[in-house]
Amino acid sequence: MKMVKTGAVALLWMLMSSAMAGEAGVALKADDIRAEPFGDAKSVGQLAANDKVDIVGKNGGWLQVKSAKGKGWVRMLSIRKGDAKKGANETAGLLSMTSGRAGTGKVVATTGIRGLNEEELKAAKFNETEVALVESYATSKEQAQQFANEGKLVARKFDYLPEVK
Repeated sequence: MKMVKTGAVALLWMLMSSAMAGEAGVALKADDIRAEPFGDAKSVGQLAANDKVDIVGKNGGWLQVKSAKGKGWVRMLSIRKGDAKKGANETAGLLSMTSGRAGTGKVVATTGIRGLNEEELKAAKFNETEVALVESYATSKEQAQQFANEGKLVARKFDYLPEVK
C-alpha cells in the first residue's frame, strides 16, 4: 500500500512539473537567482527587469527559472508569466489571473494557505495525534529566555500605533 501511495505521489509530482515546464515569463524587476528557494540561499545570478525566463518549477512562493543569466530560484512576485509585452493580449491577462497575478503584474490573490469553508469545518474530526504533535513544539519560559540570551536578543518596548479614526 505504501508503495502505491509513493508511486501516486511521484506521478502527481511529475505531472505538475511537466505542466510548468517551459512556461515563458519575464522579470518584473531586478532580483537574484538563488541556488535554493530561500531568501538566504546563495545567489547564482542576477535578473534585470524585463529579462525573459523559462519557468520550469514551483516551490511555495518561488519559481525555478532558466534564463541567459543562469538557472535557479526567483521569488514568484518578481516574475510575470507569459509574454514580455505588457498586455500582449487580453486572453493572456485573463488566463494569468488564475496564477494569482493581474495583467499589470500586481498581486490579486495571496499565496499561502487557503481558509476552510463551512462544510469542511462541520466535517472536522478531533485528531489526538496531531494535537500531541503541536503541543510537543511548546517551550517553557526558561527555554525561551535561554534561546534569547544565546542569540543576544534584547526586549524592546514600543508604543502601539495610534488608533485610526
